[in-house]
Parts: sequence; C-alpha cells; structure tokens
Amino acid sequence: MPGLVVFGRRWAIGSDDFVLPGAFELFVRLVWWIGILVLYAVHKGQFNCPGGGLLHSYLLVLILLLASIICALSALVYVSMQGTISNPGPRKSLPKVLYTRLLLYFPEFIWAVLGAVWVSDSSVHCEKTVINAIIWTVIASWVIIVFTIIGVLIVFDPLGGKKTLYLTDGVSRNLESSQSGQLLYNVKSSATRVWEKRIRLLCCCIVQDDDHRVAFTSIAELFRTYFSDTDLVPSDIAAGLILLHQEQDKMESCPKEPEEVLCHSPSSLVTDDLDVELENAAHYMLFAAAAYGWPYYIYTNPFTALCKLKGDCCGNRPTDSDITGSDRHNFHFGSILNITGLQYRDFIHISFHNKIYEIPFFVALDHKKEAIVVAVRGTLSFEDILTDLSADCEDLTLEDVLENGFVHKGITQAATYIYRKLINDGILNQAFTIAPEYKLVIVGHSLGGGTASILAIMLRNSFPTLKCYAFSPPGGLLSKSLADYTKHFIVSVIVGKDLVARLSMPNMEDLKRRIVRIVANCNRPKYQILLRGCWYEVFGGDPDDFPTELDGRNQEALSQPLLAEESLMVHRSPSYNALEDESHQNSPPQYPHLYLPGKIIHIVEECSSRRLCSSDIKYKARWSNETVFSSILISPKMITDHMPDVVLKALNSLSQEHGECLSC
Repeated sequence: MPGLVVFGRRWAIGSDDFVLPGAFELFVRLVWWIGILVLYAVHKGQFNCPGGGLLHSYLLVLILLLASIICALSALVYVSMQGTISNPGPRKSLPKVLYTRLLLYFPEFIWAVLGAVWVSDSSVHCEKTVINAIIWTVIASWVIIVFTIIGVLIVFDPLGGKKTLYLTDGVSRNLESSQSGQLLYNVKSSATRVWEKRIRLLCCCIVQDDDHRVAFTSIAELFRTYFSDTDLVPSDIAAGLILLHQEQDKMESCPKEPEEVLCHSPSSLVTDDLDVELENAAHYMLFAAAAYGWPYYIYTNPFTALCKLKGDCCGNRPTDSDITGSDRHNFHFGSILNITGLQYRDFIHISFHNKIYEIPFFVALDHKKEAIVVAVRGTLSFEDILTDLSADCEDLTLEDVLENGFVHKGITQAATYIYRKLINDGILNQAFTIAPEYKLVIVGHSLGGGTASILAIMLRNSFPTLKCYAFSPPGGLLSKSLADYTKHFIVSVIVGKDLVARLSMPNMEDLKRRIVRIVANCNRPKYQILLRGCWYEVFGGDPDDFPTELDGRNQEALSQPLLAEESLMVHRSPSYNALEDESHQNSPPQYPHLYLPGKIIHIVEECSSRRLCSSDIKYKARWSNETVFSSILISPKMITDHMPDVVLKALNSLSQEHGECLSC
C-alpha cells in the first residue's frame, strides 16, 4: 500500500506493517507487566528498606505505564490488521493510535532514566531480588527504546518530505508554471543524490576515482528511475514475491505452450550435439570456477582446502607465467592449480588486478582439449558489483561485423579491458607461439560469462574458430541481432530458475508490474500473506488459493489495470513503457530488450524440488531459446541455481550419466 504519512512526511512503512512487530512487543510487554505485578504483590509489605519508598512509587508508576502501553499496542495491532494492502480505508485511524503510542515513549524514557539512577544509588539497601528485577526492567526499557530508534531510522525516507511527483523522461511535461517544473527537477535530482549517497556509503571501503564517480551517478539514476514510479513499501514487495511464487507453483502443472514444446523436442542429431556440448561445458566449467580463486576453493572444500593451500603457498611462485595483481601468500594461484589440475608451466598469463570495469582473468594451455583457455572471473567484489550495475546500453561497433547492436555498458568495458590486454600486450600471440595448433576457448561464469561473450565477439574476426562457453551469464547482455550472430560460436548454460540469467531492465519492470498487480488485487491482509508464505517456503504444502479481484475476469478485462493497481503507480518509467508500447520507433526506450548470448542449454531438475536441500537430484538438459528467459521466476532456488558449484555439479551429473549410458 502507499507509504504511511505521519508528521507531515511519507515513511517507508505501511499502515498494515505494525501487526507482527506490534504483536511481538505486545507479548514482551505482557510478560513484563505480569512479572512486575507478581514482584509488587510478593514484596508489597517489604518496602521499609532505605530507598524503599522511591522503589514503591517506581513500581506503581511502571505498572500503570506498562498497562497504558499494552492498551495502545493492542489498539495499534488491531487497527493494523484491518483492510487489505490496497484498501487502507479501515486503517485510517492508525496515525492517531500511533501518535498515542509514540507519546508514551517520553514517560517510559524518563522512567528508564530514573530507574538507572535509582539502581546506581549506593544508599539503596533493599532486597536483592527486587534490585535485580529493577535492573532487568531498566535494561528492557533501554533495549526497546534503542530498537525503536533503529526502526525509525530504517523506515525513514529521505524524500518523504518532498512532493513525490515523477513524470516519464520521454513524455512532454504539461506543467502549469515554471515553478512546478523546477519542483519536478528538484525532486528528481534529490532522489538521484539520495541513491548516490547510499551507493557511496556501501562502497566506502574501496578507493574511488573518476570511473567510480561516473558509475555511482549512472547507477543512482538507474535506481531512481526504477523505484520512482511506484508507491510500495518493502513489505509490499515481500508479499508480492510470496504471492507470485505460489501462483507460479500452481501454474507449473499446466500444459506448456505449443511453441515451447516444439523448441524442446530434440532430434537425434540435436541430442548428440547437446551431449557433446554438455561434456565440453562440464570440462570448461572447471576453468570458469577456478577463476574465483581461493574463495571458491575453500567454499567447496571447507575441511581440506586450507591445508592444501598452506603447502602450496610455501613454494616458489612460478616464473614461466606472467602474474599481475595482488595474490598474497599465493592462495589464488594455488587454488587455480588445485581446481584445474594444471601445472605451473601451463599458465601463460594470470591477472588478479581488480577495479571497476577491470576484472581478473587468466590464460592457460589445456592439453586435454588442445585449447588455449581464457577464463574470466565472475562477481566477487564491490568493484564487480558496480560493473554489473552499470546497466546502461551502448553501441558495439566492430569492423566487418554487420550485426552491430546494443550491449551492456559495464560488461562491455570489462571485455574491452581484457581485449586490450590480450592483443596489445601480446598475450595471445605468446600462447599461440607455444601451441600454434590449439584452438581458442573463452569461458566465464556470471559477470565472467557476460564478459567472455562480448570478448568472444571482439575476437571473432581474428580467431574465426574460437568457442565461448558462458555459464549463467546476465540476461540483459546483447540486442537481438547480436544474440543471433553469436549462436554460431557461443554456448550459454543456465541451471533451473537462475535469477541472473533472467535479469534485464525490461524483465525487472515486468516483475514490478506483476508485483503491483497481484498485491493490489489480493483480498487478504498482508500479515496473513506473510505468515502463510513463510510457512509455505519453510515447510512446503499446497499453494494458498488467495482470492483476488482478478478471478472471474475475461482476458480483455485482464489487460486493463484496476483502480487499486493504478493507485500504486505514480507514473510509468521509460522501460516500463517499452513493455507495452513498442510502436514509437522514433523514440527508443532507455533500456531496450537485451538477451542471453549464443545457443542456450537449459538444465532443470527431473523431479523439481522447491526445497533448498534435497538429495539425489537428477538433471535433464535441453536446448532452449531466449524467450524462455523473458520473465523472472520466483523460487527459493533462484539464487542457489546461479552459484558456480551448483552449475558444475549439474554439468558433472549429466556428463557422468551420459558416460554411463555409452558404457552400457
């Protein structure tokens, strides 16, 4: 629902968000109140000690104060339980109840101070049980006050005091005066500055230069554009994700679309090609995983990795390979050796240098497959995250390539950096001098997969036989023309419901629209959605059949937004407009549709399990197309399916299964 407005400003919390925290505090206050009542009743006639009169008065006032707070909390929880997310009418009296509850913090604060003073007074010589009870009372009061202050800071909206009026950048502004136009500009500028300060705070530990400042501004503008057109609070988004997940689980048993079934029906030739590519992918995934260095090695071998690396770090660094960047104690290189099984002499160049738009990579000789492998590391640092989030589009212009188009800006700059190192520094020339008959293979996972794909496009003319394996690359990477061009030499491998493979600005806008739609039209209170959703995610069961206003409407009516849905949309952002209105060819959207690179292998579980932990998982693989990844799927595994160890496990399982079939 729209953010709660109190004290003349909007806050990042809804009027229906006080049920669960209010109920928890109410339980604590009730136990506390009963304990003080019992303490007072037991020691009622034993306040004749020095300082006992003050203690008697303190307990009496505390009992009355706690009773008042309990009444206020009960009213707050009751009012917050009324209505639905999009129908705050029954909760219109909540601000008054909230003001009453906040006013009670002042006497509670004063009484906490008096209690602390009384406890610290050395002239008080009352019974030890009473003194300990007062000490715990004072501690509880201060803990609640501190947590309340933290909660206020969390839900504080820096832009809450301004008029949150946003218009689409591409839409003409029919404003009545220059003053209102200036107001709009100030609000947008303030929102961008707020996001930029947040990003700077998160990245306070890294050295910042001009590239960082440009990236901060670009990313801040992206977040401002994405979040400025809705009036949702974080709990609304959580409820929307829960509803979407359960709706998605109900739809999974429905028959597939005919075109999807057709594209997934392989011939024997296609199946043979798939088996070969799966075997190659399983082999090269080791190189992509090894690029992560010691964090991945220790994560996958928590009990033995440190012992092995300790032995490796005592040896001399190799002299045959060119190593740049920091690798303290030789942990990164030792991990790469253990994961790939290569020797020192097999490495041509290793770079651990890492800053924004410049990511680590290594070049090695793979004698088993007779290939020169360029492995690019995925996201592992704040600098890498900034590269990921630099999601503006730019043109990729290459000589003799007719399929020029849009690409992800940050990943393209990272690919350009590696391209210059490989060509200008003569790294590839050195490798082909050693092994002239070998082929060139470029691999990477996540950010590394996207970078490897664009790097392969850049090197394609110079090395026509090159091959690229992109494991779990970002979805918003290449325009349609470039994606089609790469089908001849790039293979993308996606596992399950991987979130990153479906990440693009149009997909994010689609997810936002779906969240707004399902949240606005659900007829259940938010606290019921959250409680039942948590139970469903942890313990499973059948998805809840939440009634909505969408039930019973025909398809034509479903294409029109409901009143409750429109109330949560302030305006439509540029990429949001691109989803529904693609007729304006003269004004392209700021974030056009970008797709996964190359041919796509989609690996899914044969017996899908929603739980995070399950044993004896069996996988199946199939050729897929980019349209299958045009929507973000909500699942507990949307993050774990992206992890490199899960991708490697799935590929090894399929490769082993294929080997067993051949042996039979």
